[in-house]
Amino acid sequence: MATVKFAVIDVNDFLSRKQAAEPDIATDWARLEELYNKKLWHQLTLKLLEFVDHPTLQTGDNLIQLYNNFLTTFENKINPLSLVEIIAHVVKQFTNKKDAIAFLEKMEAKVKANDEALALCKVLQGQIYLEHLNDLDSTEKIIETLEGSLEDADGVTPVHGRFYKLASEYYRVRGPMARYYRAALRYLGCTNAGASLPAAERRAVALRLALAAVLAPSVYDLGELLAHPILESLEGTSDAWAIELVRACACGDIQAFAAAQQKAQHPDLRRADQQLARKLAILCLMEMAFNRTSAQRKLTFSEIAREARVPHDEVELLVMKALAEGLLKGHIDQVSETVTIRWVRPRALPRAGAAALARRLDAWCAAVAGAADLLQHSAPDLLMV
Repeated sequence: MATVKFAVIDVNDFLSRKQAAEPDIATDWARLEELYNKKLWHQLTLKLLEFVDHPTLQTGDNLIQLYNNFLTTFENKINPLSLVEIIAHVVKQFTNKKDAIAFLEKMEAKVKANDEALALCKVLQGQIYLEHLNDLDSTEKIIETLEGSLEDADGVTPVHGRFYKLASEYYRVRGPMARYYRAALRYLGCTNAGASLPAAERRAVALRLALAAVLAPSVYDLGELLAHPILESLEGTSDAWAIELVRACACGDIQAFAAAQQKAQHPDLRRADQQLARKLAILCLMEMAFNRTSAQRKLTFSEIAREARVPHDEVELLVMKALAEGLLKGHIDQVSETVTIRWVRPRALPRAGAAALARRLDAWCAAVAGAADLLQHSAPDLLMV
């Protein structure tokens, strides 16, 4: 009967050879050997997380050798998420990206008890599918698998930022644009990626986000993007018009939007001309309703036609579209040609909008206080009747 022989890894021999062959990082190799022999797994993990970033190791298969001849001997003793963080560097050195996928699938079995580590394994696979294998369907399956579980997670984990980066890159390629917009904003919100990006890339991301916010037909809340510092990267550049475009679109200012669009001369804006006109008209209607008190929210068809710049006979369809999208609540009186609005979908407000809301609350508080005083003074007379 044949016997199966397993290769025995001599860790100390591997580390000694590395110290001799790579004198510029010999001290680091010696430190790894010391921590390994003392079985200080936590300290060894921290050292490895730092060490795998060293420029000397970024060529050839240095990190694959590190994994095969060193890390495999104690990978079950360290934190699973940290293990996958190290593996994220190792898989970059696989020349055959399908081998990298197979390697990560095997790693899943080793870290399956840790939800974050397992999710990161899948995200790394998604990045390879998208960036190297152009396999959009496999990328989509991974995004669909992880989306629900990560959104239900308590707080923001280290995996969230990487997942939303993967999702935003996927939706940028395949669409829809609204999903790209939301995923990219979440990515920037989860990490400090916006500040750490090179200036040119930061500007490119800001421009893509601005165009997505304006062009995506189901995106009606642009306040979060306006509040994000990434738009500042467009100031003073030839793309500064994009900031004006987002500001005008956010409040449904059709005149300001037309002026910004004239500066832009962007082909995507020209192609979506009709769709943009409808979206701006709805945002204008929302702004009209928001800027009025509850007692003044009966709008005439003529007012809406004038402000939103739509033909009078298309006003009803415009309002019905806004009601169907859940942007407004109210009813249409076709006989009197009026629209009574009870509710406007909440949106992230700029400073001016928040200040206006604060003034309205102050006025409401004053009115309530006046009613209370009136009731207090009138109550005795009412009780005596």
